[in-house]
Amino acid sequence: MTLIAATNNPGKLVELKRMLEPEGFKILSMRQANVYAEIEETAPTYEGNAEIKAVIVSEVTDMPVIADDSGLEVDALDGAPGVFSARYAGNGASSTECIGKLLECLRDVPPEKRGAHFVCSVCCILPGGKMIRTCGRCDGWIAKAVSNGGGGFGYDPVFIESNSGIAFSDLSQEEKDKVSHRGMAVRELVKKLRETDQSN
Repeated sequence: MTLIAATNNPGKLVELKRMLEPEGFKILSMRQANVYAEIEETAPTYEGNAEIKAVIVSEVTDMPVIADDSGLEVDALDGAPGVFSARYAGNGASSTECIGKLLECLRDVPPEKRGAHFVCSVCCILPGGKMIRTCGRCDGWIAKAVSNGGGGFGYDPVFIESNSGIAFSDLSQEEKDKVSHRGMAVRELVKKLRETDQSN
């Protein structure tokens, strides 16, 4: 099955390809599929934003579409940045700027109160309109400073995964996929897609 990834985030596209293509799914970017839709994430939830992306792209193609929305929720900030994670430091802000704002907001917060988690919601729309939703969550905490590791994207350099005690940016791709919020959501999607295929 070939899926169009409804995202303009190159980091997400790489991860989706890395996780789904070994399972037999081919992933096309919007550009590769000649889809140039404008997408505004206006929903107050990850589920709503994932659906918005998937619906907009599915309306202009007859191919299956996969979309996700994800964010970082920090306990000491009452769940912020949440759905605004990508634009925490303002529209068009870089990951470095968003991380900078996050660390500044947590400057005086002690280690034991820096708990956080990543959340990912996936929405897949198949030809005919069938919608499949999955979600994943990964717990951890926010480091005091940016890790020197060069992997990952977004908030990965400051998010320490609970089980390993290692920043997402310092994990190998395979290690991150096993424990990440997106990895969990994608594995559940693969399971549901195969169940759907078998029932047809």
